[in-house]
Parts: sequence; structure tokens; C-alpha cells
Amino acid sequence: MARTIQKIFMLILPGLLAAGSLSAQRRKYIPLRDPATQRSSRDSVAEADMGDVLHSVFHLPPAAKKKDTAGARPEISVVPALGYSLQSRLAVLLAGNAIFRTAPQSKVSTIVSNLAYTQNKQVTLPIQSSIWSHNNHYDFVGEIRLYHYPQSTFGLGSSSDIESEAPMNYDYLRFSEIVLRKISGNFYLGGGYIIDYHTNITIESTENGTVPDYLNYGVKSHTTSSGLTLNGQYDNRDSPINPFTGTYATFELRQNMKVLGSTSTWSSLILDVRKYVNFPAGSKNVLALWSYDWLTLSGAPPYLDLPSTLWDASTNAGRGYIQGRYRGAQMVYAEAEYRYRIIRNGLIGGVVFLNAQTFSAAPGTRLQSVQPGFGPGLRVKLNKVSRTNISIDYGFGTQGSHGLFVNVGELF
Repeated sequence: MARTIQKIFMLILPGLLAAGSLSAQRRKYIPLRDPATQRSSRDSVAEADMGDVLHSVFHLPPAAKKKDTAGARPEISVVPALGYSLQSRLAVLLAGNAIFRTAPQSKVSTIVSNLAYTQNKQVTLPIQSSIWSHNNHYDFVGEIRLYHYPQSTFGLGSSSDIESEAPMNYDYLRFSEIVLRKISGNFYLGGGYIIDYHTNITIESTENGTVPDYLNYGVKSHTTSSGLTLNGQYDNRDSPINPFTGTYATFELRQNMKVLGSTSTWSSLILDVRKYVNFPAGSKNVLALWSYDWLTLSGAPPYLDLPSTLWDASTNAGRGYIQGRYRGAQMVYAEAEYRYRIIRNGLIGGVVFLNAQTFSAAPGTRLQSVQPGFGPGLRVKLNKVSRTNISIDYGFGTQGSHGLFVNVGELF
């Protein structure tokens, strides 16, 4: 019966992806631990992924046996898809990731990227990397974003009205390089440089005729945020791609300065904490918890560099809402997700999630109302070696907000 379900699902999966929505960006994560892909002696069912099922459906010769660990040769997962999202409408996406080791004893290095073109004429190319030195003393964490990005803004604060939508258009370049040095055990400390450059910024009138908060905040055709960072990380997860257990915590203190080319001088602090627990104990079901706080400490960041829904480093904080729905100087966010297997071999799984977010308005103002998001999701194992899933989630929010979200990999 399970084999029949797998075959049927693999035949309808392209249709699900075509009907689904795609996040216009890809998430970023900074792995510090090896994927624990070895099978437990308790397992009585072999793990399966899409490759295994396709071989079975089309009666292809058995694939070469995969090693249950990453090596010098990259293990690559790639998926093309069509979809529809709140921020993109119809989208075409080619997304994937690669895992490898720089030496037999080194931790797993990753490169994550996708190329997307949408019906809203958005073009996005994010590239994220985490490259470990051969002795694991250094982790080189990089990011590049190249966007042409028409997108609406809805004003400042989490009490903003969805009817205050004002279409914007801009081009966006980000370059980031962080170097982390092992201090002790699983704790790493380091720093780096980040530049966010927005240009060709334009804005239209709001739907309800009010003055856009962007105009009151300060109109500029281009802005630059250029600054140095102090970074710290702790990570004892069993997998950077799809954790079953462990804790991940990071902080980023960023100081942007005019001497480095910034439009204004301002500083921010990001605190990202995630916890993964097997529940029930001994199963492969996981309770995942996430806290993400993005705080402006001083100064006034450019409008498009303010904390915002789905504009966190992983571009995943705020399922149930359109990207940029809420924006403000302070962001406090929390999420819980339960991940469970539907088929014992791990090919198909499910999730349920609940999140909450609150924002202040301009710098110096207080946090406003808490906005919840919730929904179910489906997981399809794309690669059993790296534990990479295709994530298909449907989220609901307030004021009638809802939509489908598709990613390659877990959202956090």
C-alpha cells in the first residue's frame, strides 16, 4: 500500500508544484554540524526519496547506492517549479543546494541558491554559502542578493491597515561576508562586513488615499547601508539541513557608518534562537521552536532596511502574510512547528505551525499589536542523504491574509 501511495504521489507532485506558490527568495542558514543521515539500528524501513520512487515508477535500473554522509564531491539537490505567491503571482523558480566537505574531518559546507522570475516582473538571484576550513576552526559565511523587485509596502507598525498598500519598485544589491572563529566547543565568534544598496526607488499612491508612511519617513531615490558586524553562533544540531535535535543560536550586532558609505549612521541587533526536540522521544517527529528578534538600537535605518515580515536572513519569518506586510524599527517574532512522518520511510511528511509577530513603527516608538499566523504543510523528501525536503505550506493571517509557500528545505 505504501509503495502504491508513493507512486501515485510522485505522478501528481508536478501538478502540486505548478499550483503552489513560491517564496520569491530562498532562505539562508549557517550550518555548524554534520547531517546525521546514518540509519538507526531501530529503523526497520529504509529511507526513500524522490529519486528512489522515480526509479520504481519508471522501472529504471537501480541507482548507485548513496553514501549516508557528505564527502569532497558535492551532493546536489535541484528542483524547478512553477507557482504562485502573494508577493510574486505566477513564478518560475530553479532552486537547489549543495553540501560537501573541504576535508574528510571537516564539517559540512553548503551553497544555497535559486533564480526566480515572476509575473510581477521580479527577478531574484540570492546566493548563500557557508564554507568550513579543513580543521573546522573557521567558517566563511557569505551572501549575495541581486534583485529587481517591484513590491508593495503597507506602512509602519504591526497595526497598519492592509488597505494602506502602496506599490513600490526598486533594485537591490546585498553583499555580506562573515568570518567565524571557533572559540570553544560549538561556540564561534567573529565579524564581517555587510552592504545593502537600494536604487531606482519609486512609490505609488495608497489604495485608500492616505499618505504612504514611506513619504513621511523620508523620500530617497537610492539608499546605502554599509557597516561592520560582530557575530556569534552556537550550534549543536544533528543536521544543518533538517535537524531532529539540538540548539542553534546566533547574534549579529551591526554598525553602519557614513564613513563606509552609509546614507545614515545606525546600528541594529539580531537575535536568532532555534530549538529542536524529538517528540515523542525516540521518534523522528520533531517539535521545532524559533525566536527571532530584529531590533534597531540607534539611528534611523533607510525605510527598506527596516525590519520587515519575511525579510529576515532566512526570508521565512511570517508565513501567512505577504512579504513586507509589516515593517518597523523593532521586530519580535516567535514560531512553533510540529514535523511528523506520514509514510514510515520518510518520503512524505507533514507539519503544522503557529507564529506571532509584532512591530513598532518609526524609531523610538513602542511595539504594536501582535499578529498571528498558522497553517498546515506537506514535506516531500528530495534527497535522503542531505535530508533535503520540498516544503509546501499554506498559511493564514489576519485581515484575510492567506497563501501557499513553497521552499527547498525546512523553513528553520
